[in-house]
Amino acid sequence: MSLSPSKLALLLAVGAATAGVAGVVATQGHADAPAAATAAPPPPEVDVAPVVARKITDWQSYSGRLEAVDRVEVRPQVSGAITAVHFRNGALVRKGDPLFTIDPRPHVAEVARAEAQVAAAQAAVRFTAADLDRAQRLVQNATVSRQTLDEKENAAREAVANLKAAQAALDLARIDLEHTQVTAPIAGRVSRAEVTVGNVVASGASAAPLTTLVSVSPIYASFDVDEQTYLRHIASVKDAADVPVQLGLANESGYSRGGTVEHVDNRLDAVSGTIRVRARFDNPDGMLVPGLYARVKVGGSTPHDALMVEDRAINTDQDKKFVLVVGGDDTVQYREIVPGPAQNGLRVVKSGLEAGERIVVNGLQHARPGARISPKVVAMGKPGDAIETASNAP
Repeated sequence: MSLSPSKLALLLAVGAATAGVAGVVATQGHADAPAAATAAPPPPEVDVAPVVARKITDWQSYSGRLEAVDRVEVRPQVSGAITAVHFRNGALVRKGDPLFTIDPRPHVAEVARAEAQVAAAQAAVRFTAADLDRAQRLVQNATVSRQTLDEKENAAREAVANLKAAQAALDLARIDLEHTQVTAPIAGRVSRAEVTVGNVVASGASAAPLTTLVSVSPIYASFDVDEQTYLRHIASVKDAADVPVQLGLANESGYSRGGTVEHVDNRLDAVSGTIRVRARFDNPDGMLVPGLYARVKVGGSTPHDALMVEDRAINTDQDKKFVLVVGGDDTVQYREIVPGPAQNGLRVVKSGLEAGERIVVNGLQHARPGARISPKVVAMGKPGDAIETASNAP
């Protein structure tokens, strides 16, 4: 098919116009692609928390053992056969509660015999007193000699002395009779009965103990304090009872009981370089038992202001410790710090931080010094707990 010159010219003009439009569109598309590719991604969201300012007391931790305030080995004070045991092994007893009964019959008989001796001595005193009175009247009439009067006076004095001896023997017999009832000398927890009913026991300090008894509350915790701590925190205090002490058991993560320093030894052990310290704790529930392992911490200073952060926010750079601080423009900064002891789940920072500064506590892999982040403010020590800031407060 042939085209006229006019139609051919029209087709060429339309084709040129279409190509121009396509070229413009293609050029525009290539210009927008690099711009989209180079657009910066949004800053990563990272958990940050403000540095905690708190008043704290420095503590020094030690290991020790619990000791009873009072411990008694109950021994028989009279001889005889055990006729009764009045307690349950391991029971709590009060002072004066009966523990054992030793056969009292021989001692009852001894008391009766001593009472008879006292009665005889009293009769002798009355007789010799009356005899002396008669002799004193008769000597005036020269009926009796002076020697006889002296003999009467001596007999009267002997009778009085014999009465005192008989009375003392009676008192001793009564004491022995009381000792047949073995009672608790202190309040506390009794051990098992070492001697049971039917066994014969002897008296005296060398006799085998019937049982042992330890006081329950209060209780002591003894531990050894190093020389430097003693000089810095205990020796400088006028009254050792003013030094705060806390106690934790082996199955506890914290320190559940508070107490006071009761005693500091009078000499330092030159071999170990420590001094023995004893603290006193109340034990109303009886859970603390003598001999248990005890974790003891001693307050080493008066309360003072300190800055504290979480351990997970502290990083290590060779021999240095550092944290990542978030500035006012949300830019991450490297900050070297000097950490101190841990307290209540947080770490004391001795230097390198200011109160109120924000530090990265989670998402450290997304935070680099000099980079900007999107901070999510959380509470120090409570990961994931967002806190309200001034910018989002109503």
